[in-house]
Amino acid sequence: MPLTNDIIQQKLVEKFGEMVMNFTEPFGMLTFEAPKDFNLKVMQFLFDDPQLRFQFLTDLQAVHYPDQKGREIAVVYHLHNLVDNVRIRFKVFTDINQPQVFTASKLFSSANWMERETYDFFGVIFVGHPNLKRILNVDEMDYFPLRKEYPLEDQSRVDKDDEMFGRGGSV
Repeated sequence: MPLTNDIIQQKLVEKFGEMVMNFTEPFGMLTFEAPKDFNLKVMQFLFDDPQLRFQFLTDLQAVHYPDQKGREIAVVYHLHNLVDNVRIRFKVFTDINQPQVFTASKLFSSANWMERETYDFFGVIFVGHPNLKRILNVDEMDYFPLRKEYPLEDQSRVDKDDEMFGRGGSV
């Protein structure tokens, strides 16, 4: 029997109950979330279950949602079952003032570099990471450049013509 999104969701709900939530299927990919303290338990279950076998971490990154108080940072894991060729997306949310999530580097070796990159650009602290330090930006940076904390451009500039950038123009 092929592995379907319904089977994956059913197994997750049987194991974790209401701790797994907000199941959706954008573009056919099962997406769900769990509390950040359960990230390792959920991923270990997905890894170990003989039917699920999500044993490859394709990607790990973060997203900043500045308008979601207490849930400003989402850490997003893309997991792949290579045997059945099924992919899923798993999210955990954390407060921007205490952006701490348990490291997945002991479960997935590839998480080591991806967590360092996510720390470097979003400031997520991966608790238990063996070498969490900046990987692409200079150590002296006291901010995280991919957070939506700064305007994208100076709105007071008068030396540019919006029409040249496809945004209309002055009449």
